[in-house]
Amino acid sequence: KQEDTYFFLCAVLAVYIYIYIYTRTHTQQQQPARVPLLPFSVVRRMSAQQAVFKIAKISSYPKSFSSSSTRRVSGVLRRSFSSVTTKATASMSLPGKKLENIVKPVPSDIEVAQAATPLRISHVLEQCKVSMEEYEPYGHYKAKISDKISKKMTEENKGHYVVVAGITPTPLGEGKSTTTIGLVQALGAHLEKFAVACIRQPSMGPTFGIKGGAAGGGYSQVIPMEEMNMHLTGDIHAIGIATNLIAAAVDTRMFHENTQSDEALFKRLFPPNKKGERKIARNMTRRLKRLGIEKTNPDEWSEKERSKFVRLDLDADKVTWRRVVDMNDRFLRQITIGESPTEKGQTRQTGFDITVASEVMAVLAMCTSLEDMDERFGKMIVGTSKSGEAVNCDDLGVTGAVTALMLEAIKPTMMQTLEGTPVLIHAGPFANIATGNSSVIADKIALSMVGKDGFVVTEAGFGADIGLEKFVNLKCRSSGLKPNCAVIVATVRALKCHGGGPAVQAGKPLDFAYLEENVNMVKDGCSNLTRHIENTRSFGIPVVIAINAFPTDTPAEHEAIRQAALAAGGAAGGNF
Repeated sequence: KQEDTYFFLCAVLAVYIYIYIYTRTHTQQQQPARVPLLPFSVVRRMSAQQAVFKIAKISSYPKSFSSSSTRRVSGVLRRSFSSVTTKATASMSLPGKKLENIVKPVPSDIEVAQAATPLRISHVLEQCKVSMEEYEPYGHYKAKISDKISKKMTEENKGHYVVVAGITPTPLGEGKSTTTIGLVQALGAHLEKFAVACIRQPSMGPTFGIKGGAAGGGYSQVIPMEEMNMHLTGDIHAIGIATNLIAAAVDTRMFHENTQSDEALFKRLFPPNKKGERKIARNMTRRLKRLGIEKTNPDEWSEKERSKFVRLDLDADKVTWRRVVDMNDRFLRQITIGESPTEKGQTRQTGFDITVASEVMAVLAMCTSLEDMDERFGKMIVGTSKSGEAVNCDDLGVTGAVTALMLEAIKPTMMQTLEGTPVLIHAGPFANIATGNSSVIADKIALSMVGKDGFVVTEAGFGADIGLEKFVNLKCRSSGLKPNCAVIVATVRALKCHGGGPAVQAGKPLDFAYLEENVNMVKDGCSNLTRHIENTRSFGIPVVIAINAFPTDTPAEHEAIRQAALAAGGAAGGNF
């Protein structure tokens, strides 16, 4: 049943998001806050027309919209038993195409992805009105988009902004990425709205682990999925090299300071040119300003000023900057470096992190321009001096080199869904140690691309208490953007897990408690969903709850979630 109804459920979610934003935008009288719920437990027993008119009734949107939407959503259900094909419509004014043949039961993700025929990325970009000067093709199905497009976004031309989050994560997963892709496909190919998805780039650590890739799933995924999950356009590689460059500079600086005099260090940092003159390099100016040294000729500095500039005096036990690798390699978590005889016994304990957990990745996600990225790189702290002062990249003098390595990585990558809907993939910071969201630049590019009546669906990682709250408190403050709506994804299985269900371990068969009806366990777990709704509404963001349905779910369990969601909305909740 999940395979038979999944496409339709994504379309219903898209209809509901559109209705909600439409009514809020076009109603002059301010409406009370609501927490609408997609009644998937009812939808599963309905035809396309019945379900759409059911939502029309509970949402009270204009009849003129409901009739046209019904025809569009009905088109989702065109199916056959032959192989997957993705033929483009002869005349399309917007990106996106409906899948014409869908296999059931649904094959594996990789089989679905490889059976599809993607559009050339140049065709997708042409429909997005992106000129050839504003993108660089990476093969036939990927392209780097100029970060300068983000500056075209204004309050007058930006589209509707929707963020997708989930309840507290469990090993079972909630399906945020799949819901994000399914929603943007439904808005685009089926509701004929200009829609763009913004998601994070997957790390190859989880891709080769139990979790797997992050391109969505089933008929709601980004293609070619192998190219997205492995390397993409090299952004994570650039981040890894930039991070390890800083680590190398830290250890090299400590080595030279421990083995050379102030005068020797001064001569290394300020070698004379052919005329015998010593010049201050551009990457030194921020440190000079911070130290209060105003003389522009290094030869005029006093011995104290020379020593002050050339010695960072890093404490080896308080160096916080670590090397990175984009792979799960547990034996690199703690290592000893400096064992070579050439390092003269200067060993220390350090380790590797996974690349997407680096601060360089976090900066890429938060910056708004190349200049902003360079300034943020300069402020990254690498450790503490023996006198207790923070030492940053500007002090090391590597900021410019790091920025140079990231010149291409600052540009988001454009790909497409199975239905040809545009997807911007950029940055991939973890939510537990960073923002957990894709980049500010990608969201701004998407909002300027879709125009005033379009939709940008961006995903916030982990649970809403981490990803979505950091989306609001950090990402939105950096970008100045405000979301029109939030979608919180929940599953019956995950709510049972939060409601006292047996322990779940990834890769092992589920306990029987997750495969049979247990309404009380679902109700107990809904306290988690309720808190996420309350937290999200406290920011003034309207909330839509999406149930990611599974064949083992029952209507009674879905009804329990529905009632809990309405109760979390208080007296102002909609009358379903």
